[in-house]
Amino acid sequence: MHIEKTDIEGLLVLHLDVHSDHRGWFKESWQREKMVAAGLPDFRPVQANVAHNNEAGTTRGLHAEPWDKLITVGTGRIQGGWCDLREDSPTFGETVTVEVGPDTAVFVPRGLANGYQTLENDTSYLYLVNDHWSPDSAYVNVSYKLIDWPLEPTNVSAKDEALLLDAPPVPPRRVLVTGADGQVGRALRRVLPEAEFVGRADFDVTAPPARNWRQYSAIINCAAYTAVDAAESDRATAWSVNARGPAQLARIAAANNLTLVQLSTDYVFDGQSDRPYTEEDPVSPLSVYGASKAAGETAAATAPRHYIVRTSWVVGEGKNFVDTMRELAERGVRPQVVHDQKGRPTFADEIARGIAHLLKAEPAYGIYHLTGAGDEVGFDELAMAVYTGRQQDPDMVQPVSSGHYFAGKEHAPRPSRSTMSTAKIEATGFVPQNWRVGLALYVL
Repeated sequence: MHIEKTDIEGLLVLHLDVHSDHRGWFKESWQREKMVAAGLPDFRPVQANVAHNNEAGTTRGLHAEPWDKLITVGTGRIQGGWCDLREDSPTFGETVTVEVGPDTAVFVPRGLANGYQTLENDTSYLYLVNDHWSPDSAYVNVSYKLIDWPLEPTNVSAKDEALLLDAPPVPPRRVLVTGADGQVGRALRRVLPEAEFVGRADFDVTAPPARNWRQYSAIINCAAYTAVDAAESDRATAWSVNARGPAQLARIAAANNLTLVQLSTDYVFDGQSDRPYTEEDPVSPLSVYGASKAAGETAAATAPRHYIVRTSWVVGEGKNFVDTMRELAERGVRPQVVHDQKGRPTFADEIARGIAHLLKAEPAYGIYHLTGAGDEVGFDELAMAVYTGRQQDPDMVQPVSSGHYFAGKEHAPRPSRSTMSTAKIEATGFVPQNWRVGLALYVL
C-alpha cells in the first residue's frame, strides 16, 4: 500500500493491496496504523456509509460536507470528482478526477466538494467520515457539471440538477481560545483574528458548554487562576481552574481529534537548578499555584494531540510587573524590588506568535518552553531597565532580598530561578525575541 498526492493539497490517493484467489478478493479499506504511517492524516472516523448504485452513469455531487472522508468501492468502479472550495486555498476552484476500483481509496479533506459517477452496474460506494451526519450541519454544494465525466450523467437527483457552478467558500475549522481577556488571550486576537475567543463569563473551563467540537481544529487554553498568593488559601478554586479545567478540555480534545494547547508556567519548578530548565526536568512546585499548574500539565497531556507551553514573567495588555514599574518611574517613586528571583521576561505577543507557530508547523506533540531570549536577570535588574527606558535614574530602584520584601506578608513561596531553555522550540524553527528588544519597544 502506498499513498499518492494530487494537484489539490490534502486530496490523497491510496493504492491498496488487494489479495485475490478463486473465491474472490480481500482488502483492508481502513487500517489506521498502516495508513497513518504511510502519510494519511489521523482523521479518526466515527461513521461508515454505503451507497449502492444500480446503473452505470449514475452521477452524484458535488457536495462539500463538514467532515473529512475516506472513499473506496466494495463492488464495481467509479470516477471520483472533486472541487476545492476551501477558503484561502491556493488551489481554490480547481478540480481533480480519479478512477476508483477495489485497489484504490481516496482521502477527501473537509472543504472539498465530492462527487462520483459509477462506471459499472451494481456499484457499491463506501465511505468513512469523522463526524456524524446532522441536518443542522453546514453543507456547501456545487454543480456536478464542473467535472468532465466519462459517461453521460444519468440518475441525477433533482437537488443536484439545481446546483450552480459557483459556490461560497468553505471556512476552515475554528480555533477556540479560552481566557480571552488575559494577557496572552488578548495577544492571540492579533495573531489569530479568525479564532473564537471566549472569557470566563461565557465559557467555564471546569464545565465546558456543549459545542459541535468536530468543527474545531484546536483549543488554546489561556484560562487560569493566576493569583499566586491567594491560591495558598483558595486552594479549591485554584485546583478547579488550573487542573480540572485542562482535564475537561483534554477529554474534549481526545474525543474529537483536536489539538489542545495548554499554557503553563515556570512555577512548576522549585528554582534550585544551576542551569536553565529543560522540558525533560522533573517538576517540583513550591506553591499551591505551581502544583495546580503542574497537575494541569499532566491532565492536558492525556490529549493525544497536545502542546504544553511553559512561559515566565509574562508582559502584555493587562496587569504585569513592567507596567507597574513604568507607572512608578513616571511618578518618581523609589521602589523596593527583589534581587534574588531570576529569570527572563516574556512578552505576550511572543507567546502568541509561538503558539501560532506550533499549530502551523505541527512539530512533535509535548512540552515546549517559550520565553524571551537573552540574558538572565533579577526582578530588580528588569525594573532598572524599565526606569532607564522611561529616562529615569535606574539607581532609584532599591534591590532587596525576598525575605526582606515579604517579611510579615502572607505569600506563596516562589522559585528563585525561573530561567528555561528554549532550545527545543528553536529547533522547530521558532526563534524567540530577545527580551531587551521587546522591552525597549514596549516601554516607548
